[in-house]
Amino acid sequence: MSALICGSYAYDTIMVFNDKFKNHILPEHVHILNVSFLVPDMRREFGGCAGNIAYNLNLLGGKAQAMATVGKDFAPYAEWMDKCGLSREHVLVVDNSYTAQAFITTDMDDNQITAFHPGAMSHSHLNKVSDAKGVRVGIVSPDGREGMIEHALQFSSAGIPFVFDPGQGLPMFDGNDLLAFIEQASWVIVNDYEWQMMQQRTGLTPEQMRGRVKALIITKGSQGSTIYTAEAVHEIPAAKAQNVYDPTGCGDAFRGGLLYGLMNDIDWETTGRISSLMGALKIEHYGTQNHSFTLNEFKARFQENFGYELML
Repeated sequence: MSALICGSYAYDTIMVFNDKFKNHILPEHVHILNVSFLVPDMRREFGGCAGNIAYNLNLLGGKAQAMATVGKDFAPYAEWMDKCGLSREHVLVVDNSYTAQAFITTDMDDNQITAFHPGAMSHSHLNKVSDAKGVRVGIVSPDGREGMIEHALQFSSAGIPFVFDPGQGLPMFDGNDLLAFIEQASWVIVNDYEWQMMQQRTGLTPEQMRGRVKALIITKGSQGSTIYTAEAVHEIPAAKAQNVYDPTGCGDAFRGGLLYGLMNDIDWETTGRISSLMGALKIEHYGTQNHSFTLNEFKARFQENFGYELML
């Protein structure tokens, strides 16, 4: 049995400006802004929520099926997926389109200017949940608006429990849209900022939300996470990272751990801690898919952080 991960694949082009934006932008003249930043440091990473989540679930030994639409420039990413042993069966190439891409420039104050091109992601509705077989659990992560709506409905109609993970796609939906997702989903996961936005748009408190889904998971970065279920509220501590290099993709790593716990019927206290450790292992590396470990290494770090043996 597998997890079907609906979401995006993307290239992340990350550039470093060895100065500060504020030294080159005149606030009183932003209406005629015309600036150029020299970026001698640049790297291109494989990313996208579906790609990142599938990569992390695969590291834990879970079977991941990613469902996404990509462009004519996907060949390097496809080679990486093959190298990692990740299925491309439900990754659809859309002709005359580019794979989604983010162009991120960071200055010495850690300010960022980002341009995002959705490209083939806008065609995600072309994929159908029914095309995937042997699916035990699913997730609807940030993707094209129409695709997210249709995939949630398809999971629900097929009786497949799924996680609703709106992420950076949350601003595309109003309160009624979000309530529809919540009605269909078995679990909802957001970070603490996204939760504030969701609460404002739906009017639901955490206590009300946990009466509608099996669990509401709110991640809080270095402050851990909180899991609300009908039976209890679980406060999950953050795992300690040996080094803090790059937080990008930590949320997706957490979600890989969450899916692993759901697929294997692991209790919430342990599932939360597996997910927390996945985020810590990711933050120790630049990029979203450059970390790796053996299961024995993962178990050792788990016991070191949480004081009990993880039985996988």
